[in-house]
This record gives sequence, structure tokens and C-alpha cells, in this order.
Amino acid sequence: MSLAKVVEKELGKSIAQCSNEEIYFTLLNMVKEMAAEKVSNQGKKKLYYISAEFLIGKLLSNNLINLGIYDDIKKELADAGKSLAEIEEVELEPSLGNGGLGRLAACFVDSIATLGLNGDGVGLNYHYGLFKQVFENNLQKETPNPWITEKSWLTRSEISYPVNFGGFTVTSRLYDIDVVGYNNRTTKLRLFDIESVDESIVGDTIDFNKEEIEKNLTLFLYPDDSDEKGRLLRVYQQYFMVSNAARLVLDEAVERGSNLHDLADYAAIQINDTHPSMVIPELIRLLQEKGILMDEAVEIVSKVCAYTNHTILAEALEKWPIYFLDKAVPQLMPIIRELDNRVRAKVSDESTYIIKDGLVHMAHMDIHYGYSVNGVAYLHTEILKNTELNNFYKLYPERFNNKTNGITFRRWLMSCNPELAAMITELIGEGWKKDANELEKLANYINDDAVLDRLVSVKAGKKADLAAYLKNTQGMDIQPESIFDIQVKRLHEYKRQQLNVLYIIHKYFEIKAGKKPATPITLFFGAKAAPAYTIAKDIIHTILCLQQVINNDPEVSPYLKVFMVENYNVTLAEKLIPACDISEQISLASKEASGTGNMKFMLNGAVTLGTMDGANVEIAELVGEDNIFTFGESSETVIARYERGDYCSKDYYDKDADLKKAVDFIVSDELMAVGCKENLERLYNELLNKDWFMTFPDFQDYVATKEKAYAAYDERKAWAKKMLVNISKAGFFSSDRTIEQYNEEIWKLN
Repeated sequence: MSLAKVVEKELGKSIAQCSNEEIYFTLLNMVKEMAAEKVSNQGKKKLYYISAEFLIGKLLSNNLINLGIYDDIKKELADAGKSLAEIEEVELEPSLGNGGLGRLAACFVDSIATLGLNGDGVGLNYHYGLFKQVFENNLQKETPNPWITEKSWLTRSEISYPVNFGGFTVTSRLYDIDVVGYNNRTTKLRLFDIESVDESIVGDTIDFNKEEIEKNLTLFLYPDDSDEKGRLLRVYQQYFMVSNAARLVLDEAVERGSNLHDLADYAAIQINDTHPSMVIPELIRLLQEKGILMDEAVEIVSKVCAYTNHTILAEALEKWPIYFLDKAVPQLMPIIRELDNRVRAKVSDESTYIIKDGLVHMAHMDIHYGYSVNGVAYLHTEILKNTELNNFYKLYPERFNNKTNGITFRRWLMSCNPELAAMITELIGEGWKKDANELEKLANYINDDAVLDRLVSVKAGKKADLAAYLKNTQGMDIQPESIFDIQVKRLHEYKRQQLNVLYIIHKYFEIKAGKKPATPITLFFGAKAAPAYTIAKDIIHTILCLQQVINNDPEVSPYLKVFMVENYNVTLAEKLIPACDISEQISLASKEASGTGNMKFMLNGAVTLGTMDGANVEIAELVGEDNIFTFGESSETVIARYERGDYCSKDYYDKDADLKKAVDFIVSDELMAVGCKENLERLYNELLNKDWFMTFPDFQDYVATKEKAYAAYDERKAWAKKMLVNISKAGFFSSDRTIEQYNEEIWKLN
């Protein structure tokens, strides 16, 4: 049915007579009806992908593409004088995730549906998400980020469970969001909410009473954990998520014919990072309630649960104090103690125990009582096996496996870069939309000047689009003809936005000294810092101060500009990534598990400037050394230096005049005039006296490699070839490939 007929039937007028809001809500209802027709529950065994985050982004265009009606709807709207892009602006972005972990989960549920697998995502229905980032006085301010309206993608279900905490009980309610596969079935994102949630306890900031669990449980993703009340709230949230998920798993398995003794034939649970780890003791508890003895319950659950590790940062592997769990979920502690005792009875290595030093180690529980442990890039998995989790690898070598991350390339090309997608289809046909490996066919055009010119033209168009969008929404004056050098990701010291900052200061001095770049450079940042992560917020402050100083300097700004976009989210990513020339992936080698932004940039024809870390290693292998710019010390060197504990940042500072000059500028009169002394001095001292993620040893190599990349950009034809090679090799990083591997090697869904 055409949109015009639906609009006429429902609103009694033509598309041209409708407001953008009326068209959006009509399309929303139309898509939900079409998606519902494709819902199926095929197969005996079902996957439950449990994750604290699902960063799904706006859904309208992606759903239209996957339903196969995007082009028709866009044309119908255009014929009536309406713009689909403007209609999309009506949609609020769901605040259900933070960074790569959540975006990966969103890509995975898309691929599960696209491949026709029987599986759902399971998480929480956060009302205010992480937070909406606002910049005031060059500082990050956190405000609520509401997205749930009366009409939305959420559908209220009849499923509800009582969840018992220490001393009180809450009632849950399940909401579903349809996940539409590309030319395939619809699966669901199952989001649990609390019936007694009270949005009114939140004001203009993200502060609220953290002890009113019955009111606050599903308000925020990752509540501020700078105090004990915030950390305890996270425990309540995590148990609420897995208690509901576990009951959903058991209820649906029984509906499909399970007697629970054979649960592993009916259900596979993927524990995405450590947030859902309590599903293991909770499932054991529920099975015992149903009359299954402890020994068998442990055996059943160990055949159902698999764990994905997303980090080698020890602080990110959650460890909760016993007294937290005793207070919040006292029913779980006897089971966790029993699980720990079983480990102690068979394993002599104390480092693998679940309970140590008054803390419950969630990842340890996942590894002992799951049947699979996977890393998310080749290098990451090898580091887990050889160093970080080597004690566990020795116990269970057969459980460890690698699943290199992927992205849903339909969204990250067809939806956010339709011009490039159309060009690719014209050159190699439609097949790549289902099989990303077909992008390899683009290599046939590597010496075709017309194709290379067109590729450069498409990129120029996306740069102009981004400049116009940011001018309109954030008041930024951007030169579309400049080099777009972009670093957008979560703000964390290991991702080393601070290294980029030091380069910018160095470049600022070079331009002041008369060394002007042949092509102007625009450096973009986008990142949110966790509310309690002080140094991360100091880095944001420094970037914003540099933005003010550099962009207002008439001597420097024609050649160098810095922009930090406000409230970086999926919507902004979909504008920035297609416009990027140089993709900054500069984490300290050995610290980034995978990265997925690197894959999205590559797919859109950006060239990577990065360390040999995470999936950069696999990108480098695929594209070859001529089509990537790598720098920095190796992961082996970094790991060895940490083990020796002999890194002294001051030694590098004292020996390198350029580095010293850049670091000192952080506390210069120029920055102090526009910044906050406390924040700038704290970052300066952190770098000078600690520099835990080793920016100083990589500084000179980074500067030299970045200059090499900028010089290469000026050879436009050669650069266009680099772009084409990157696009042609991006097919490996399809989340369809990743999910196929998960299914074949871990889930084994029928």
C-alpha cells in the first residue's frame, strides 16, 4: 500500500497537506504493522543476547531499508514536496546505550534478524539513557535525555514479573521494539521496565535520590558510581535485568516444549560483557525452585550460558563487594558461595576464584560456569589467552575463541550514505547488500579515473552536508574543502584523545612559526565522559578551550580548526562518518578490544590513522600498508613495560622539546584565559607525572605519521585509490559474518 493511501485513510488528507510530525507517526505505525507481519518464532532453540546497552539509534530509515520500501517512500514524499531527512528529525533517538558495546549489540540483533535466526536482544528500558551532553563554559554538563513519548517504537506487552530484592519487591513490565531484518524476519529487542518508575524525581540535571529503587531503577544507564549508593543501584539494575531475562528464557523454553532438564536444547544465552553475569546464579536459583537439584542446575546452566569479553582493562571487569549483594540480592549469595566453593575444590590457582578479598568477580563466574569465552578481535583474544586471562585459558583452553566484531553495513552505508551506496550498486550490482564480501568487486575499478573522480565527488558532497548540518544545529563554521580528521568515540584515557590534543597544540605552534599546511585541516571530536570520570572531563575541557583559542586566531584558523560536537550520538555519527577523510583510531596498543567505529569509517572511504591495536590489526592486514597509516609502539612493548612498571613520563617530557612545549601549553596563559585553572592543571599534572596510557612515547611517531597522511591526501588520485581499497575490503567486518560465526561455533541454533 502506498503512503498516500495510508495518509488519506488515516488522516483524510494528502501527504502535501500533512505536517512532518503527522507523516512520521503515520510511517511509524505503517512500519510497525509491516514488521509484525514478518514476526516468526522458527526453530526449537532460541538465542537470548543479554546486554546492558543497545545503542539502536533512530529507527525509521533503517526499518524502511530493511523492509525494502525506503526508495519508494522517499520518492513518494519528494513528489509531494516533503523531505524524508526532515521527517526523520521528528524522531527522538532512543537513549539505550553509550558507546561501542551498545552499538555492537544493536548491529548484532539486526544481523540475527537478517540471517533469520531465532533470537532476541534482552535489556532494560532506560527512560533518560546515559545523559544528554551540554557544553557550558567549555565544560561538559550532564542533563536528562528523555526519548519515550506516547507514540514510539516501544510496544507494551502483557509480560510482567515480580522481582525480589532484599526487603522489598518490584513489578516489571516488558516492552518490545521490533528489529526488522533485511529482507527477512522480524525479531525483537525485549526491554524490561519497572511499573513504579517515576520520571518526576529527576530535575534539570542527572541528580536524583539513588536510594528510591522502586522509582529510579530504569531511569538512567550507568548511574553515577562515584558514591556507594550509585554503585549499589547498578547492582539492583543488573539483577533486575537478569531476573526478568531468566524467567523469560524459562517460560519461553517451556512453551516450546522444554522440560527444563533439556534447557540447553532450547536456549542459548550470550552474556555481553559482565553486566548480565548474575543470570548464572539466578537461573540456578530458579531451576532449584522448580525442583531441580543443585548439581544438575549448575550443569544445565553451564551448557546454556556463553560470555563475551570486551575489555582487558581490569577496572572494567566488574567486581562487587559481598555486602552489596547481601543487601540487594541476598537470595543469590548462597548460590554464588556454592559456585565459588566448587571452583576451590577443583582448582588450586587462587587468582581464578569467584570470591576474593570480599569481592565477587563477575567475569570469573562467567568463565567457570559458561561453555564459551570469546574475545572480539584477533589481537584481543590472543592477549586474553596469553596474558590477561591466561590462568583461565590454562584451565579451559577449549572454551576460548575469537569472534571479530562487525557492523551492520546496510545502516552504515545504505542509510547514512545513500549516495555512496547507489554508486556501489551501479558498479557491482545489488548482491553486496546481502553478502558484504561482494564489495571486493570494487577492486576492479582501482585504475578507473571516472570511478575515482566520482568517489571523491561523493565524499565532497558528504563533507558539504556535514558542514551545513553542524552550522544549522551547532553554529559551527566549517570549511568543506579542508581535510576532515575525525576522532569520535567514548572519552577514555586509553582511547587517547589527549594524544590528539598534544598534536593539535604542536600544529598550532608550527602554523604560528610559518609552517602552513598545503590543505587546511579540520579536526573533529565527539565524545561523552562518564559523569564521575574526572580526567576524561578535563580532556573535554581542554579540547573546548583549544577550539575557542584556535578557531578565533586569525593567523591560525584559516589553516587549522578544531570542533567538538555536542552530545555525540548515533545520529551525529551517521553525519560524521560518511564525511571523514582520516579516521583516528589511536588507542594505546593492547588496550582497545576491537573498535567498531574504525570499521564504519573504512566502509565509508575514510583512511585509518591508528596504532596496531584491536581490529586495526585486521584492517591493516586486509588493506595493505599503503592504504593505512600506522604508528606507535607494539602491544608486546606496551605489555612488557606495564609488567616492568618502569614507565616515567617525565623522562620523555625532559628529552623532547616539542612534546614539552605542547604539554606546557595546557597550562599556558592563552588556555587559562578561556579555561578553568583546576581542570587544566589537573590534566597537565596527570600527563606529566603519570600518563598511564603512554601518550608520550608515541608522540613523535604520531606527529610524523599524521603529517605523512596529510601530505598523502594532497595526491588526490592516489588518495581516492586508498579510499576505494578500504571500501572494497570492509566486507569482512559485516556483523552478518560475525553472527554466522557465533551461531556456527557457539549457539548452534537449529
